[in-house]
Amino acid sequence: MLTVDFDRLRVGRGTRFIDVGAGAGRHSFEALRRGAHVTAFDMDEVELKGVEGMFAAMELEGEVPPGGRGEIEVGTILDMPYEDGSFDVVLASEILEHVPEDVRAISELARILAPGGTLAVTVPRWMPEAVCWALSDEYHANEGGHIRIYKADELRAKLEATGLQLTHQHHAHALHAPYWWIKCAVGVERDQHPLVRGYHQLLVWDMMKAPRTTRWTERALNPLIGKSVALYFQKPF
Repeated sequence: MLTVDFDRLRVGRGTRFIDVGAGAGRHSFEALRRGAHVTAFDMDEVELKGVEGMFAAMELEGEVPPGGRGEIEVGTILDMPYEDGSFDVVLASEILEHVPEDVRAISELARILAPGGTLAVTVPRWMPEAVCWALSDEYHANEGGHIRIYKADELRAKLEATGLQLTHQHHAHALHAPYWWIKCAVGVERDQHPLVRGYHQLLVWDMMKAPRTTRWTERALNPLIGKSVALYFQKPF
């Protein structure tokens, strides 16, 4: 389940790609399938060990084009161990809403991006996220949870303050917004509630089968209730 458009990121063979806040690695794996030089960067060493194992499995299965490679790095977004301009593509998906010092984090993302390179940032969209917060404190008021709700214009201004130039913006995952509203309404930890379980089965079916009807439905609903907003920026030469 990808939140960003990899064709728009122009990820291909030899692209220096870093997935900041990689988590379980869904975006890192897609970049590696395209032959990029991938760095999966995260604070969670346990998660990254799983990503490293998947990188190795992809190599064994012949899913990595010649020249592609994947590596992991444990660290913090506030102080990344890379030289200025180290990456052609920098991705930070669903991470800034967790970071108290978001301006400092954004500065680091811009610093490690090469001139002419692309930065993609995604965060939960304001309206769907506000509904979740209104329905449940448990959803966000926990250690490591969401500490802010961004409006797209606010996030854009913080990124443009580093000198980056917005090139595109879209929304994603409209079908996931109702799922989280249901969870927040019945209890975030109640995964076996009939409504939660039933909707989750629908999402799994959709991801596995990718039917045209739900693809069309999600595209139509994304501008209205897309769970995430994605912004793309270029760093001037």
